[in-house]
Parts: sequence; C-alpha cells; structure tokens
Amino acid sequence: MRIPFQSSPRSSVGIEWELEIVDPSTRQLASEATAILEELGRGHSQGLHPKAKYELLQCTVEIITGVCQTVHEAKADLAGTLAEVSAAAGHRGLAMMCSGTHPLSDWAAQKISPDPRYAKLIDDMQWPARRLQIFGVHVHVGVRGPEKAIPIVNALTDYIPHFLALSGSSPYWKGRDTGLASCRSKVFESLPTAGLPYQLSGWEEFEEFMQTLVSSKTIESIREVWWDIRPHPNFGTVELRICDGLPTLREVGAMAALSQCLVDQLSHQLDRGYRLPTPRSWIVRENKWRAARYGLDAQIISADSGETQCLRDAIEELVEELRPVAERLGCLTELHDTRLILQGGASYERQRAAAAASGGAMTAVVDSLLQEMRTDTPSDVSDVIDLDSVCGKPGAADRASTDAAPGAGASPPIPPAPEAPRA
Repeated sequence: MRIPFQSSPRSSVGIEWELEIVDPSTRQLASEATAILEELGRGHSQGLHPKAKYELLQCTVEIITGVCQTVHEAKADLAGTLAEVSAAAGHRGLAMMCSGTHPLSDWAAQKISPDPRYAKLIDDMQWPARRLQIFGVHVHVGVRGPEKAIPIVNALTDYIPHFLALSGSSPYWKGRDTGLASCRSKVFESLPTAGLPYQLSGWEEFEEFMQTLVSSKTIESIREVWWDIRPHPNFGTVELRICDGLPTLREVGAMAALSQCLVDQLSHQLDRGYRLPTPRSWIVRENKWRAARYGLDAQIISADSGETQCLRDAIEELVEELRPVAERLGCLTELHDTRLILQGGASYERQRAAAAASGGAMTAVVDSLLQEMRTDTPSDVSDVIDLDSVCGKPGAADRASTDAAPGAGASPPIPPAPEAPRA
C-alpha cells in the first residue's frame, strides 16, 4: 500500500482547537453545534464555515487554522474564528470554553453530531466511543518528506510527558476528582487505534502497517489511526495530538511553539546526518502515565538505568535549549509562555484551586474556565502551588483539592549515522 506524503517545504504550523459549548446558567454542556455552525456557514460555500467544524459530540465546535508560517500567525487565525463562534454562541445565551474534560457533565447525556462517520464510529466502538466527552488541541508541523516523518514521530515520543503535563486540564470526570492531571488521555487511549504510536523503522513499514489495518478491515482509512503523535500524509505534517484542551489561546500558542521548535530541530538534525534517538517503548509508556497522574510534579525516567528527573526541570531545560530555534522561527515569546504555565499553574492545578476555594463546587470550576477563555488570561494559583514539592508527589494545590473536592481520591552493511543530540 503506497501512501503519498504531501511534503511541506518548511516547518509550517497548523492548529486544531476543540471547544466546549456551555450554558452559563447551568454550567452544563449544550448540544448546540448545529445551530452555531449553521449561523456561521451563512454566506460560505455550501453553507459551511471553512474553519469551524463538527466534532463527535454536538456540544463541541472544532476551530482550525490554515497553513501558517509562524505561531503568531496561527494564533491570530484562531482568534478570528473564536470571535465568530463566541458571537454565534452568545446569540443563544451560550458561551465557549475549553478543558480536557468537562468538570461535571455526563457523557451519556450528549448527542452525536450528524455525520455518518461519527455514527459508524459509535456503531463500531460502542462504549469506548460513546464516552468520548473529551477535548484536545492538535498541532501540525510541516515536514520535508516521508523519510523524515517516522524518525521524527519516534523521537517526539520522548517529549510526550512534557506536552501532557503542560496541557493537563482534565482532573475531573462527571463531577468527581480522578486524582489525575489528565483523565482525558486515559479515556482516549481506550480506543484500539489511539494512544501511543508504534515505533516503526521508517515510511515503508508505516505503509505496510496501514495496509494490514485496511486489509483486515480494522480501519477504512488512515484517518482512523488516532495516535498521540502521527504522520499526516495528506497535509505533509507530523501531528501532535497529545495535548489536553487548553482554556486560553496563550496556552495553545505555547504548545504550538514547543511543537514547531521540536519538529524543526529534529528535521535539521536529520539534514545534518544524525540518527534520531528512539526511546524505549516501556519508558515512553511509563512516562506518559506519570505525566497523566502527577502532571508537572511527575518524576520521569530519563535513562535506561532508571535515573529520573523532575518534569518541571526537564521542561525548563528543554525551553532553554530550544531558544535558538524559536528565535529563528519567530516564536520565542510563545515558547517562553510555557514558563508562565510552570510558574502560574497548569489548568489542572488551577481547576483544583478553584474547587478548593469554593468548597469543592464544580460550578466554580466551570466559571473559572469560562473566565479564562473570555479574558485569554490563565488564573494565577502560584500561591497555592508548592514548587519545592518532591516530584512524583501531589503538590499543595493537588492536596488541597483532594481534601475539598468530591470523589478525590524501539551489499556491505552501512555504518549507522551518529545519534542526534537531544533537542
């Protein structure tokens, strides 16, 4: 099975942002995507807005960018569409917000969007698909050729905990604290073709794998492979799908900058003849779990011998090492916004702080998320985050909310190329 890859000439960037439609009076999700999208589609070809789309559930509108050269351009593109969507929602007394999971709504109450592929997904997957009341941010970064795509995907798995902890925004499920920073990541990986990518040897093996899945009728097309990081042949990109939904455009920009810088760095290392490292699959799996559980307080495995490092420190080091790349790509400001997350608190920390301050009220958590999107300003909970806490243990905000919130609880032989340095 040959899969053409539409190579990108440079490390362009595109973003998909899944937004929740919320009734501010009840704080519950509202299944009003059709009404909002019909309003937005007026005056557009076939009545469809080019950058606002259905997702699986009717309580979701996904907004997307075009192909952008800088993160700043991508943020401006998203901001324009967000303003349109927010206005259409406002006409109906509704509002938009974003988080990895909704703090209190029940997935069983949600309506499925009117698209035959979503109906087929539900029919095929049943319960794992029905409960996908989850929301994420996906970042595409252009790659110059299929021969680069798989090595870059493999190497990027080393940074899954960085992205997951920084974006972690799903501590709650149906009104109860899961004890996780990212419950969304665990819900989504229950689908058979979701979760961690397989570490493949190259594009030819990727094509062979896709052929097996299609021939066995596991999937109908490669669009149904929802790995945390995957090549996207039609766009000529590597797509990072690991991030939870983020409440502010500023945080979305930070994750886009980190994505663009890492992919560009790895691409240039391949150009210089380096062999990109492929982390051990069991370490990748364990580190993802640690980030999903402890978020920024995770202690991740940094060497095969079992040495560990505080994830906050690893992120700080990575941001500093990527600074020259960010300067060249014009996204230094957005890359440094990752430090604001470290200093002011990730969304899962902010949500727990809001719950703790209100005696465990999930309505207060929803209100804080609505406010953050409306103002594009993450609330600062640095005063309740213990940055000196031991990695792998709950920080102060985690401990406080656990007490207050309900349910807390891999011819002649060719010598191998030198291995690339870590980004």
